[in-house]
Amino acid sequence: MVIAEHLTRSIEDQAAAVRNGDVTAEELASAVRQEIEGAETRIAAWVHLSTETGDQARERDRGRGRDSEVLPLRGISVGVKDLIDVAGIPTRAGSSTTSADPALADAPCVARLRELGAVVQGKTVTTEFGYFAPGPTRNPFAIDHTPGGSSSGSAAAVGAGTLPLALGTQTAGSLTRPASFCGAAGMVFAQDTTDLAGVRGLSESLDSLGMLTRTVSDLAYVYSSFTGRELQPSSTDSTVFVWDGTALGVIEPPMARLIEQAPTLLREAGRATAPLEWDDQVRELAEDHLTVMAHEAAITLDAVYNQHGRTLSDPLRQLINDGRNTSEGDRDAALVRRGRLREQLVDRIGRSIIVGPAALGPAPAGLAATGSPVLSRPWQLLGAPVVTVPGARTVAGLPLGLQLIGHLGHEGELFDVAIALEALLRALPPVQD
Repeated sequence: MVIAEHLTRSIEDQAAAVRNGDVTAEELASAVRQEIEGAETRIAAWVHLSTETGDQARERDRGRGRDSEVLPLRGISVGVKDLIDVAGIPTRAGSSTTSADPALADAPCVARLRELGAVVQGKTVTTEFGYFAPGPTRNPFAIDHTPGGSSSGSAAAVGAGTLPLALGTQTAGSLTRPASFCGAAGMVFAQDTTDLAGVRGLSESLDSLGMLTRTVSDLAYVYSSFTGRELQPSSTDSTVFVWDGTALGVIEPPMARLIEQAPTLLREAGRATAPLEWDDQVRELAEDHLTVMAHEAAITLDAVYNQHGRTLSDPLRQLINDGRNTSEGDRDAALVRRGRLREQLVDRIGRSIIVGPAALGPAPAGLAATGSPVLSRPWQLLGAPVVTVPGARTVAGLPLGLQLIGHLGHEGELFDVAIALEALLRALPPVQD
């Protein structure tokens, strides 16, 4: 099998091929680098490509063999969002105000991927401090459209097919939205389930780690390997609740049409459905998310603002100023309401999954903005695990993603539904604009 054919295989199959000697980690990493470099002038997904990728790959090859330790990501290339520390590479956070000195150590999430056998290709573009000011990245499906933000480089690199795995983060819609815009599968971890040391965030109550892959099956495999937890099979008895998103914004026609088809698709997957009638609570959560994020971002970026305020983007300055005008009492009250609404949601739907639009529509035209994260705000405040399911396309060829919102400890069911739904979305004809 030629190297190019290995690149199209699943992450699990690629790692097995390295272990079995069908391909070396060095050959695989080199082929990925060629793909990255070939696409970079078009999509600009990277801020730094590592010069040590070959050394990393050769180290993986020295440990391979049929009787060697089974490393589930042996030889698998990963990109790391430039809010996350990688030893020997600066963490610039999409800003000229940060230090160009290299990080001294890997963030624990990066160290974990290396421990599993992954090869770090470099750092991917992020918006300024993970907020709205975009970097240079372009959407791989239409280069005059935004890739979303703030995990823009990670989503574009995976969506373009140049990279099998990337790390991202989410504070509002920073991973779900770009995954949807770029046609990638995305996972936002439930809050407080991963070590975020070495990750530059905005809001300690909201920040989450995330991952992007080409398919949901790859995502489930990497998530299980990363956490060390075997995903438990789901029960098909539970109802899936369909949320249309209209309480928070105007859903564009192609996304609205896709959501209209969701109950039929889910029934094809063997799932009963019901509408999620929870609009007042969703609006309250979205508003409280803004309160918490602004207050905590003003604290997180206080020193940066005091020293570099004039050089920061207008949206980031506005966020910090809003946060400085938001009291700690307002933030605390929002978090109290979060706890109450978590309980109310469980009382209403149990541990059932919610399916809804991952974004208001396909990626908007233009590169000056990254699109609205409003549809992710309620679920991010609740701290729920979320999977973005790719596969649908508009007539113009732009991706449309659905988000599946689950519950901590029930990720197995989340992935089961997402995998079944992805297959059905990929079989759909293009959704009319």
